[in-house]
Amino acid sequence: MNKEFDDNGAAEFEKLLQGVKPLAQDKLHFRPPVKSRKQIIENSHRQTAEVVFSDIYQPLLPSEGPMRWNREDVDPVEVKRLRRGDYVPEYLLDLHGMRQTEAKREISALIQACVRQNSPCCCIMHGHGTGILKQQLPIWLAQHPDVKAFHKANKEWGGDAALLVLVDVAEPTQKR
Repeated sequence: MNKEFDDNGAAEFEKLLQGVKPLAQDKLHFRPPVKSRKQIIENSHRQTAEVVFSDIYQPLLPSEGPMRWNREDVDPVEVKRLRRGDYVPEYLLDLHGMRQTEAKREISALIQACVRQNSPCCCIMHGHGTGILKQQLPIWLAQHPDVKAFHKANKEWGGDAALLVLVDVAEPTQKR
């Protein structure tokens, strides 16, 4: 009896499937999507900004007078040259309206752009506002390995609401 049932069932099943075409098998391999070069660069900027800038580190910054700082291996005369206006910033960064995480990313990208373009000076405008970026910006800049010095900007570049930054750029003979 089972044999009759199997034969009858198979014949009925074949009738039902008559005219049905089998699906073509797609040969998809589930690999992670390939990232574009732009995405890779953006991720690296984000990671370097998160690694380089800490909110816990407190460098020795002046409590009186204009905001200024120089790395230990940099001559203090460079800070004086920044103050006098001997360096003209080629890049300007306006941080108005940015959150701290956005500002960190933009500062990191600005410093990397200065190094790539062999531009020794840039200006970062933080504004007056509530003073959070004004307080944090010198702390972040003092942590970056490519920042040689910074000083409060002249009136023409923003005065109390901006910093002039001296970036360590490689000499043309030292470039890779």
